[in-house]
Amino acid sequence: MEDYNSKPAFGFQNSRNANPHEIPFPSHSWSLEMLLRRLKAIDVKRDDKFASVLEAVGEFGTFQWRLVALTFIPSMLSSYFMLSDHFMLTDQKPYCNTSWILAVGPNLSTDEQLNLTLPRAPNGSFLTCLMYIPVPWDLDSIINSGLNYTETCKYGWIYPYAKTRSLINEFDLVCGNEPNKESMQTMFLVGILTGSLLFGLLSDKMGRYPAILVSLLGLLIFGFGAAFVKSFDQYLFFRLVMTQAAVGYAISSVSLVTEWLVGHHRAQAIILELCFMSVGVLFLSGSAYKIFHWRLLFLLGGVPMLPLISNIWVLRESPRWLMVKGKVEEAKKVLSYAAEVNKKTIPLNLLNELQLQGKKVTKSSVLDFCTNQRIFKVVLPMACVWYSVSYIYLTLSLKMKDFGVDNYVRYVIPGILEVPARLCCIVLLEYFGRKCSLFLSLTLATIICLFLLFLPQELKSIIILMLVLGEFCLAATVSVFFIYTAELLPTVLRSTGLGMVSLAWAAGANTALAVSSKIKTQLPILFCCLSCVVALCFASLVPETGTDPLRDSIEYSSSIQRDSIESKRRSQDIASMIIAEESLSDIGSDEVEKDTILNATLLKSEDGGLLDTALEKPSNREVSSPDP
Repeated sequence: MEDYNSKPAFGFQNSRNANPHEIPFPSHSWSLEMLLRRLKAIDVKRDDKFASVLEAVGEFGTFQWRLVALTFIPSMLSSYFMLSDHFMLTDQKPYCNTSWILAVGPNLSTDEQLNLTLPRAPNGSFLTCLMYIPVPWDLDSIINSGLNYTETCKYGWIYPYAKTRSLINEFDLVCGNEPNKESMQTMFLVGILTGSLLFGLLSDKMGRYPAILVSLLGLLIFGFGAAFVKSFDQYLFFRLVMTQAAVGYAISSVSLVTEWLVGHHRAQAIILELCFMSVGVLFLSGSAYKIFHWRLLFLLGGVPMLPLISNIWVLRESPRWLMVKGKVEEAKKVLSYAAEVNKKTIPLNLLNELQLQGKKVTKSSVLDFCTNQRIFKVVLPMACVWYSVSYIYLTLSLKMKDFGVDNYVRYVIPGILEVPARLCCIVLLEYFGRKCSLFLSLTLATIICLFLLFLPQELKSIIILMLVLGEFCLAATVSVFFIYTAELLPTVLRSTGLGMVSLAWAAGANTALAVSSKIKTQLPILFCCLSCVVALCFASLVPETGTDPLRDSIEYSSSIQRDSIESKRRSQDIASMIIAEESLSDIGSDEVEKDTILNATLLKSEDGGLLDTALEKPSNREVSSPDP
């Protein structure tokens, strides 16, 4: 019998005679799992033509860097406008306007004026919603006799000790005119609901670029214009449209970034965009602390939108969306432009491979979420997870408010901690994948909710700390979830699907508001624990995306299924060969292992097409020819 090392298996030359500059082969230190992952990535690039084209364009060149950078500032301003209510409605101490007494005592100080014209409460403080009835007396008579009869404020209110100008003292929202906090929250949630539906449909029907442009215009017009409203009702209307635009931008921009970037670059870009949303909260908190007038806050937030609108031409439409809409030539032009910006050249034969599948445009509608079984199995669990996370997140925030935490502290500390929480997700997604990362963050949130459930209420500091840690874990959950959902949905319904799960977010937030306002015991925290368990159960029903290519259509063709089965079979066969070769000898087996991997790969590539190209960098180097 021939010595095994004297002649390579499968009739090929030994790899030692090959080009010495070839890419190195796996050694014993490489695990089988890493090799299988690499082989799976090869099949992904083979099956997903867009991945190959985008690799030729440049996975993260100047074009992609510019695309991602342009998403940062709008993301920051969207959170700035969405949370502005919490700093525009700061409490003010009102008193009835009794300036009538200045006609008889023009030199009276503010304290003297209040002392003569306002009744006092039993504790000695001035009543805020009552005043003494004016009398036609001189000042001495008023001082000596005093005033006895009261009435409600009919000349308006004054705020002599207010340090800031808020909506409260701007529109006199006091003494029975207070805005209904629940109604305002409901208006905010209505904005999320309508914005999710409107911009989700707009982005899928008209394109990502028009949806982003409309949302930016909405933030500019209604965010900047809110500084000039004349009534509180006008403010509520502007607030509604601002929320719609902010949600629409988040959905459209995530869809655009998901479809332009590949691999780990996609996750990193979306996470950085979410980090800038946290930066927007910090920017809002700092601005509200320093700026004394609420109108100036809106002016400050609206000014940066002007240069963004002027630079919107830098963005380009998603080529994936163009393809599913049958605009093949436009998709090729967009890809060629991106390659030109990156100083790359797309091979003509690779570009020509981009054609419509089946020679027809992919059609879809909202009804596909109910009629298409696979999409329904993805969207329903994701919506349930989103609902649960929303309920937990808002409940913890409201719980912190119940403990008397200042508005600035409530948003500054979580805003600071959310940035590292989101950045940690980059590492989690890289090493554990989408599903395991979601499980990990939800499990940590469950543990924290259990701590909150059993901690004594007297330990206020520890409870606040646990609430902050809970928001930290949920920030990581939201980051993973956004990426996970965008990758699971097909291109033709990606934005609409993100809008549908955003509806679940609004429903969960509305439930948290209703429960927390009616129940002041630990029952809402118990519901948080149950919601975490429900979220974990539904998350287990969703498939892992991993290195799978993005899906463009709502249908699975039989060829795609066959390719997937064939891909798995090839990987399993190669793994079996490697294991068999490793079992032959443990001494001096380095060269044997290299030959086995090379020969097995080249043999399978004869059936698999492009499998051999991923084990070496694209070049003109050839593998040695087989022995005759």
